[in-house]
Amino acid sequence: MSSASRYTYLGPEGTFTEAALHTLPEAATRQLTPMVSVPAALDPVRNGEAQAAFVPIENSVEGGVTATLDELRGGSRLMIYREVLLPIAFALLVRPGTPLAEVKTVTGHPVAQPQVRNWLAAHLPDAVWESAASNADGARLVQEGRYDAAFAGEFAAATYGLEPLVTDIHDAENATTRFVLLGPPGRPAAPTGADKTSVVFWLRGDQPGALLEVLHEYASRGVNMMRIESRPTGEGIGQYCFQIDSEGHVQDRRVGDVLMGLRRSCRAVRFLGSYPRADRQPPTLRSGTADEDFVAAADWLSRCLDGRD
Repeated sequence: MSSASRYTYLGPEGTFTEAALHTLPEAATRQLTPMVSVPAALDPVRNGEAQAAFVPIENSVEGGVTATLDELRGGSRLMIYREVLLPIAFALLVRPGTPLAEVKTVTGHPVAQPQVRNWLAAHLPDAVWESAASNADGARLVQEGRYDAAFAGEFAAATYGLEPLVTDIHDAENATTRFVLLGPPGRPAAPTGADKTSVVFWLRGDQPGALLEVLHEYASRGVNMMRIESRPTGEGIGQYCFQIDSEGHVQDRRVGDVLMGLRRSCRAVRFLGSYPRADRQPPTLRSGTADEDFVAAADWLSRCLDGRD
């Protein structure tokens, strides 16, 4: 298959990332290639060897996925075109016939550990945890006899010849991971009425109120921020950039106005895309922030300039 029909994703096979990717209708017609890391998944897109990459970006328990956030702020620009929300529950996968009493060593991705810590303390208090490169890789290590059990998706059991000894394990109710489909820069999809816009920006300097200035761009236009996160720029201690997800589409007047305000007040702004919200929830607009309100205000100003008002 050509690069135009190839999607890469954070592998290996049997991960939650793969399960989330298969919820996209187009995944059925693409060559899906697992990669060993987030950067490895994104490099083929940047090099023109893949159409898009599918990676995790945020978890409701652990927060942002730093590898993805850092890739979005650095390197050649990529844009978010889709997002997927996947409820996360783990299964304890073992080699067939292994009883719970014989589980002395367990493994899984480091992000999984905080989500199963209480269950482990209650049911396997003496088990030794060692981290794996991914939950699916942990399942592979159990298959090879390196560990007694792995925390992974129940769907990974068949891939690695294991059986789920315990299912539906999660310390936090409604634990969810958010995944994004990333591609080369291009025209955002048309607004759906339930969209999200993502940016990363660098402040001009470290002075009192600098971040407040940026946040005011959103607040004054009634644009709801859904996530804000700081990441070090690598330029020195105390040097940070900020990533914001907000409601709305860049074609919405209030959102476009915010982005222009950021461009005026920040050292640099990187537009990461406008795309449909996975939960399909439309925003609640504050009075005076709908597109027609911006149009009416512009018409009024025009009349003032012409001496007609």
